[in-house]
Amino acid sequence: MATKVVTGKVRFSYVSIFEPKEPQGGGDPKYSVTLLIPKADTQTKGKIQAAMAEARENFCKRNGANALPQKFNHTLHDGDGLRDSGEPYGPECKGCYVITVSSKQKPVIVDNMGNPITDPAEVYSGCFGRASINFYGYSQNGKKGVSAGLLAIQKLHEGEPFGTVGSADDFNDGFADGDADDFMA
Repeated sequence: MATKVVTGKVRFSYVSIFEPKEPQGGGDPKYSVTLLIPKADTQTKGKIQAAMAEARENFCKRNGANALPQKFNHTLHDGDGLRDSGEPYGPECKGCYVITVSSKQKPVIVDNMGNPITDPAEVYSGCFGRASINFYGYSQNGKKGVSAGLLAIQKLHEGEPFGTVGSADDFNDGFADGDADDFMA
């Protein structure tokens, strides 16, 4: 068994893979992405469950048999359920498992042919791809569980972007700029 998983086709959300961002609540900036895994993809879910069990076992071997309980905290959630806050997941999560993965190291980012992607506009929230992730056990600040680190991203194809996206056509409304001094009046 292994703790590394390469997913099947997923949808990307909350994409921050080109520049690290500070997590909500503070902390060191990290690269991250939320993966929306279709519930029909039982193969990926099975690989994730096996990798989480292996990560727990590895952690307990290093830190004692009871270092993590049998039912441990983890990052895989049901998109049809509720967040830890009690709020429902967004509509894009319906029918999916949701997992957020992050890393302090920039992930490898490639297209469907394995060529590097360097343009941040190419990989966005709503496009489809695969991810290489690695599970590990943790115990810090009184919290114990299994999480996953982001290793690599492969964009497979375009998708409907989540949220509102602007374009240059937004400004083709016949607006004519008047005297710049009018603004200061």
